[in-house]
Parts: sequence; structure tokens; C-alpha cells
Amino acid sequence: MDFRNTRLLAMGSVCAVAGSCLVFGAGVSQAGERAKSMAVAPAPGPLNAITDVPGIRVGQVESTQPPYLTGSTVVRLPDKPIVGVDVRGGSPGTWTTDTLDPVNANPGVDAIVLTGGSDWGLDVGVGAMHWLEDRKGVSLPIVPGAVIYDIGRGGSDRARPTASWGYRAMEAAEDGPVRQGTAGAGTGALVAASTLKGGVGSASVTLADGTVVGALVVVNALGSPVDPKDCTLLGATLGIDDEFAGLRRPSRAECRSAPGTPQAGADRGRNTTIAVVATSVGMDNAALTRMAAAAQDGLARAINPSHTLSDGDTIFSVSTGTGRRLSNEEPDDTGALTRIGSAAADTLSRAVAHAVLEARSVRQYKSYCDTYPSACAHLRQEQP
Repeated sequence: MDFRNTRLLAMGSVCAVAGSCLVFGAGVSQAGERAKSMAVAPAPGPLNAITDVPGIRVGQVESTQPPYLTGSTVVRLPDKPIVGVDVRGGSPGTWTTDTLDPVNANPGVDAIVLTGGSDWGLDVGVGAMHWLEDRKGVSLPIVPGAVIYDIGRGGSDRARPTASWGYRAMEAAEDGPVRQGTAGAGTGALVAASTLKGGVGSASVTLADGTVVGALVVVNALGSPVDPKDCTLLGATLGIDDEFAGLRRPSRAECRSAPGTPQAGADRGRNTTIAVVATSVGMDNAALTRMAAAAQDGLARAINPSHTLSDGDTIFSVSTGTGRRLSNEEPDDTGALTRIGSAAADTLSRAVAHAVLEARSVRQYKSYCDTYPSACAHLRQEQP
């Protein structure tokens, strides 16, 4: 073995993770500038939502009128970007995901659908396709999607989203603030073995070099987003700036019993967390697929357990950048890809916390803030 090469490889790995490395000669000043830029703390985007990523638009429709308790969320994409996907749950409900595999053609994607209705949610994807045909003249729209199981939670197994919901969600898509909590595909979502209300959440971060990373998640997990030791939200520990200002640890009296936890014999396939993570930087398909895989760690940090046989955890990844595409095969891109993947995971964890925190109680399904009012009392006062 050539130990000199081994040492150089090790140094390269350290440089990639740290984002800077001291080099003899003329490179010293450049390395110093890079190190200085990396010292800038990341911050949420202006909206703290996936719509901070340029070109991303989100549209949502829902109904809480009996017998409905369900909804749909769409992510409209600019200029048919390449999309990646990572499926980690044991009971996924998806369509058109094979097209996104790096070994396949992947012609680019027009929109992504996240919806309630379980497998019936495929209708929503067809509705989104019709909108693209009618309004944008797309002859063969590419619209992958994923579903959560919320059938019957409003009172009827047949009260589920249809194609018209996908059409209306596409029509409503905007690049402004994203409605969170009991909205869109999160309307009928539950977490913690169906003992707490789930929902839609979003978050973003702007890195030191200006890269924007955003996440949108629909939380309908078998696992719990609540730490059983003190009933705090697991994902909130990764908050940046004053993102969760006012959120407190629940009182001991309220935290006498933690939310439900998965039990043996839980209904298989009736839970899942589905998400989209996006970045403003250009990436090739393999790099995007790796980004989606990295983002799955964000679910594991914010929901315990994640990726069970009863969940269909699926994450789509999007790059809206128009410049050179970062690649897994380019050694000089390793540092940037590592930072973006890590940011995607943390941002997704934060989005999970927002989904649960913003959810409101509906009928017998109690929200986190109604279950632990002392945790949210100051938050409610401080929020506009």
C-alpha cells in the first residue's frame, strides 16, 4: 500500500467535511476565505418554507366537513427539473418513482403530489396531470407522487380526494407562505400510534454560501415526534435562530403519560411520512437520490421509530439550480454535497416539528398543543 496516497485521501476527506483546508503556497488565502465564509451561521429563509427555494410553488386543498377529513398537497416545479427519490418505509404507496431512478431515463418532472386517500390518491395525480395539459400545454406530464393512509378518519371510507382535488391544488399553487398543520395532505394525518394529530410542515435554511435548502413534509407516522422523557418535540431541538421561540417543556402534570407508542400487531400500512426536499443548487440524478437518502435521517431524528413495516416513508428530492450540476463522481463536489445533504436532514426534522406544532384538534383527534397546553401557551402569545 502507498501510505502517501492513503494520507492524501484522508486529508481530502477531512477537507470535504470541513469545507476548507489549509494548503501551502498561493492556496492559503483562498482556503482562509472559504473557512471565513463557512463561519457564517445558517438561517431560515424569509418564509421558512420550501417555497424559499426559487421556482418552487405549493398548492393545497382539503376538507374537514363530515364525512371528510383528508386533503392533497402539490409541489409545482419550474422547467421540468430532474427529481430523485428514496423509499425507506415498509408499506409505501407511490407511483412513477421508477422513472426517477438514476439508471433510468428520468426526463424531468412537472410536479409532485402528496395526498391522502391511500392508493385511491392516484386520482389526485391524474388531476394534476390534466391541469398541466390544460393550462401549460404539456402533452405527457410527469407527476410522481406518494400517499398517506387516512381513509375513514372523517367518517366514511369513500370520502377521499379525487382528480378534481389535484386540479384545484395545482391551480392554487403559489410561491408564498405554506399553510401548515391541519391542511392539504396533512388534514387527516395522525402520529404516535394515532394518539396525536399530525399534519403538514415546512422549513428552510440558507447556508453560508447562499445555497437554499427547503423541506415540505406530511407527518402521518406510526412513531412519535414526542420525546417520552419530557414530552418535548424531538425535531424542535434542531431549531435555528428563534424559530421555536416561546415553545416550552410541558409541565410534569401534563407529561404524566407520553403519547402512544407502536404496539405489536399494529395495522400494517396505515401510517407513513412523505416529503419533498429541495435545493437551489444544480445536482445530477445520482446526487439528488443521495440527498433524498440523507434526508431520511431527518425523519429518524424527529420521529421514533421511523421506517417501520407499517410506514411508507418516501422522500422526493428536487434541484432547481440551472448552473453546473454537482455530481457524486466529482471529488471536488463532496464537501458541498455533504453540507446540502446534512442541511436537508436537519430541515426536514424542523419541518416535522412545525407540522405537529401547527396541527389543530379535529373531532376526537387532539393536537400537541391541546395535549400539552403549557408547552404552547407562550408560543401562542408570541406568534402574530
